[in-house]
Amino acid sequence: MARRKTNFWESAVMNNATYIQYYNRLIELSIAMFDWTGLPDTIDPRFLELTLFKYGQAVFFEDEVMGYLALTNAVQGGFDVYGYPVASRAYSPYNNYQKNLTLDDSVIIYNNYLRTPSSLDVEVFAKRLYNLDRVIDVNANAQKTPVLIKCAETQRLTMKNLYKEFDGNSPVIFGDNGLNDANFTVLSTEAPYVADRIYQLKTQIWNEALTYLGISNINVQKKERLITDEVSRNMGGVIASRYSRLNARQNACEKINKMFGLNIWCEYRDDYRELDEELEDVNEDDDEQEPEVKENE
Repeated sequence: MARRKTNFWESAVMNNATYIQYYNRLIELSIAMFDWTGLPDTIDPRFLELTLFKYGQAVFFEDEVMGYLALTNAVQGGFDVYGYPVASRAYSPYNNYQKNLTLDDSVIIYNNYLRTPSSLDVEVFAKRLYNLDRVIDVNANAQKTPVLIKCAETQRLTMKNLYKEFDGNSPVIFGDNGLNDANFTVLSTEAPYVADRIYQLKTQIWNEALTYLGISNINVQKKERLITDEVSRNMGGVIASRYSRLNARQNACEKINKMFGLNIWCEYRDDYRELDEELEDVNEDDDEQEPEVKENE
């Protein structure tokens, strides 16, 4: 019973560790996508992106002592006709700082057009990925094909010693005259190998997560070359997801610049754009090859 409890908790710890790994990886990708320029030195872009990721919004304002800040905010009061909060309270989750704000002295920065956090969707993807990862672990471990031996209690020690030699890759295993194969039974526990198919499914889920975040990827699993239409369809989903988040940030930049006379802007990072160019190259190469295929036919 004690060993069963140990196995359960070891598995639970591994499940949790795998989930956290995928969740953190997706957070890293999400908050590193955008490049903020012109931000005052008093604003931490990492904190700003984490706030947008976790809560779906942050508020930009000027503090009389600390200068410009972008912090977590809580909506207070009512809304205007377009659902924009007329009052909010900026606060820091790390100390007791807070400040009441209005539409006239602050601008709310939203994570996307729906004004929702990315954390909820990333949690879903992380759970699906960790579950598939653990299925792969279990299936791969099952390939060890453990041996179940049914025998009398008096022969248990003998069976253990014989199995140690088997497990130790001994070329020859000797048994004494008292060993009677009629008194024990070996049961096979072979499991079908499906880890490769589960891995393909996991890769598809991972690519779906990247598409949701607006990161270029090939959301297909094929051994043959990619088809132009497949790349184009995937890029359409990537761009739609990307600009929902990017435009929400750029709209906030325009309002901040107008209210405070600053020159803040947000763009998609150049190194992420390189992935777009690589996929465009795939499209071009495929277009060049397509006429040759038709001629051969």
